[in-house]
Amino acid sequence: MLRSVSTALFLGAHSDDIEIGCGGTVLRLLQENPEVSIHWVVLSATGERRDEALKSANAFLAGSARAEVVVKDFSERYFPYRGEAIKRYFDELGRTVSPDLVLTHHRGDLHQDHRSVSELTWNTFRDHLVLEYEILKYDADLGRPNAFVELDRSMCERKVEAILREFPSQRARYWFDDEAFWAMLRLRGVEARSRTGYAEAFHGTKLVLA
Repeated sequence: MLRSVSTALFLGAHSDDIEIGCGGTVLRLLQENPEVSIHWVVLSATGERRDEALKSANAFLAGSARAEVVVKDFSERYFPYRGEAIKRYFDELGRTVSPDLVLTHHRGDLHQDHRSVSELTWNTFRDHLVLEYEILKYDADLGRPNAFVELDRSMCERKVEAILREFPSQRARYWFDDEAFWAMLRLRGVEARSRTGYAEAFHGTKLVLA
């Protein structure tokens, strides 16, 4: 499936969401399909976090022939209360980007910003393949994903190493470490019966088979 994608859109509420939720899938997509056109959008990052977001996106997209990175400055933790402005941006995005694949937050995510991004994704991209990634956190809202992307160990290593390297502002957080990221990759690999032992997981809420 990844080989057939010509345009992909990655959406993240915050500066490390895309990398944590689907960074390995990004790396595999580019390995199998280096000509894919990538649109990478972070909705909320300012100051140091903006610098980290740009640096990390460039690291993950280093193998891309065509990539656009956009970092916006909508107020973190206030997405439901800034809905009109964010909705206007999504309307603009929907007019300018027509992706074969959209990777976004899970609608069941308990973080208000994540959930808002997911809802606006579905509101905007109605005729597209949308897969919702997951973010581990205190809220214990990990669900039962039904779509998996198998990753080899080298891709997992690149993902985890890049996240830890590119986001120094997050290192003090109790959950931000290699063990947590590897645990997610291994757990989803078990569930997918991955031949490599590792995978990233997604929620395919609506899939149309043509």
